[in-house]
Amino acid sequence: MAVKIFIKRTFNKDGLKDASAMLIQARKNAMSKKGYISTETLVNHDDPCKIVVVSMWQKKEDWDDYATSAERQANEQNFSALLATETTYEIYNMGM
Repeated sequence: MAVKIFIKRTFNKDGLKDASAMLIQARKNAMSKKGYISTETLVNHDDPCKIVVVSMWQKKEDWDDYATSAERQANEQNFSALLATETTYEIYNMGM
């Protein structure tokens, strides 16, 4: 069953430019992974420091494989320097 992963981040205002480039690179990295379907990046209308990435995968196990990969872990380490708060994740199944 397909899943959508909601990745919620709040960046420091002075880190937004770097964050944008890093989000683009993270998307490129994910695109080559098994089970990847799509990614959508949403910026909060009232607070551009709040960003939600919605990543869609064919199944949760595909996301899990990517989420625990060394490549993604390195990206997350880089993001951490730009964050005002901890990243949160929510996983939703498509359909009932």
